[in-house]
Amino acid sequence: MTHTTTDQPARGASGAVVPVLAFAGIVVAVMQTLLVPVIKDLPQLLGTEPSNATWVLTSTLLSGAVATPIMGRLGDLYGKRRMLILSLAVMVVGALVSALTSDLLTMIVGRTLQGFAMGAIPLGIGLMRDMLPRERLGSAMALMSSSIGVGGGLALPAAALVAQHTDWHALFYGAAGLGVLSIALTLLVVPESPMRAKGSFDVPGAIGLSAGLVLLLLPITKGSDWGWSSGTTLGLFAAAVAVLLLWGVFELRHSAPLVDLRTTARREVLLTNLASIMVGVSFYVVSLVLPQLLQLPKATGYGLGQSMVTAGLLVAPLGLTMMFTAPVYARLSAKHGPKTTLILGMLIIAIGYGAGLGLMSAAWQSLVIAVVLGAGIGLAYSSLPALIVGAVPASETGAANGLNTLMRSIGTSVSSAVIGMVLANTANNVGGVAIPTMHGFRVSFLIATAAVAVGLLLAVFLPKRSLPAQHTQLRASSEEDAALAHAEEVLRGFRGRVLDAAGVPVARAKVTLIDRRGRQAGATLSAEDGRYALAVPAEGAYVLAAKAAGHGPLASSATHAGDDRAIDLDLALPAETVDA
Repeated sequence: MTHTTTDQPARGASGAVVPVLAFAGIVVAVMQTLLVPVIKDLPQLLGTEPSNATWVLTSTLLSGAVATPIMGRLGDLYGKRRMLILSLAVMVVGALVSALTSDLLTMIVGRTLQGFAMGAIPLGIGLMRDMLPRERLGSAMALMSSSIGVGGGLALPAAALVAQHTDWHALFYGAAGLGVLSIALTLLVVPESPMRAKGSFDVPGAIGLSAGLVLLLLPITKGSDWGWSSGTTLGLFAAAVAVLLLWGVFELRHSAPLVDLRTTARREVLLTNLASIMVGVSFYVVSLVLPQLLQLPKATGYGLGQSMVTAGLLVAPLGLTMMFTAPVYARLSAKHGPKTTLILGMLIIAIGYGAGLGLMSAAWQSLVIAVVLGAGIGLAYSSLPALIVGAVPASETGAANGLNTLMRSIGTSVSSAVIGMVLANTANNVGGVAIPTMHGFRVSFLIATAAVAVGLLLAVFLPKRSLPAQHTQLRASSEEDAALAHAEEVLRGFRGRVLDAAGVPVARAKVTLIDRRGRQAGATLSAEDGRYALAVPAEGAYVLAAKAAGHGPLASSATHAGDDRAIDLDLALPAETVDA
């Protein structure tokens, strides 16, 4: 595919785009994590029963799960930048609603609105694919994918500090402020992508998927309270299966489905999504176990007696390590491919949890566990978008990454429910208070290890090439000699080959598209067979400038009518001239 922009093409490859989009992902993670320090106090703060207070967390999870694939599809159809800003704006409104209330119902409404921010992750990845040159794409997507862990790790101690020294509503004001800052930076720095999917928005498909996800995730998150064998839990699971099956039949018959199930059923996409669930499970276990272990009093015999803020600081390296892993991933993936980095990441996660079974007796040991697991989870999370992006057409990037993000959310939801049940069933009752035990912590680590083992098995069976035969493998952005995505993906643009004076294809020639005002409207590198493809933002006259080492430069004028077609135009570079 071609990386072009529309309204501000000259900034399509701006160095600020990646940090701004990654910051949006970090803001989303902060929104999810900011209530962790006050979870145990929510019933008192909201004047309600503990079972009711959990809806403050459950509502965000449900709305995020629903919004993620829907916003991804809307981004493919109407503009990823536009939907990214909308997602963040809804989050800001939700944060302000929560900041101004202590009423349970109003708080749930605010938290539900905040869940819409989850769509920012796949939308950011889609924007990166559409705009960035190949040499920057892999590390950028890795950073965006890992931002959810980075933000969570950094937000935990900050939220704990705020919760200890100010009114807890300040947490929401802070989240709203970060959201406004992210929107402003996005408007200033990030241009809109010209890539659009054909078709219209599938409203019945969106309603069906939303209903199915709510029916599925609701019993997963509330099963511990309702009882796993209760009629309500089992009935909702049965209803979820029925609704999702009917939804699947409808989507297969729809000409422009919300989720292309045929693409999703491809081996590389299906196995990647299933592995994403396992990575989500493993990521959330450490987030649930270590803070509790660190804060339990030493009088228990195994608690480490740390304050809320100190515990947050000791867990924070989990996110920091994920952030620093992004450039390491780019180098490894460039050489070995995202499948190998996914396998390596899962192996490191397994080592971290295995070692963690014997490293629970000192605070510094928790720090070691956080660093090792952060490195493994960072590699695994970084690999997932590259595998997905490499397996789907450019016009489906938003929806496909939205579905992959949803799979991770399902993994964290399952992890939360299962680990919560394990810790509750193994807890000791002291003065009417349930205290988690070391046995429960170790069983939780074993469950995480088992989930990683399943994910590792799934990753092993991924095809060596992350693309079907008619596509090009996307290993990492630094692999500049990878062939360009097929020109049939380019609508409303130019395509062809770059040739030398003898008609021989020229690889890695830089082809730049310049509009009538002299601004850069797109750029790409030719493939090994000389092919290039560039999309145009609008109708009009353009100049295609091509240059390559050992050849003279070329400028060729061409006009595009602006309709949905690609004009074939070969570019013949003259022989290099040598000054006397």
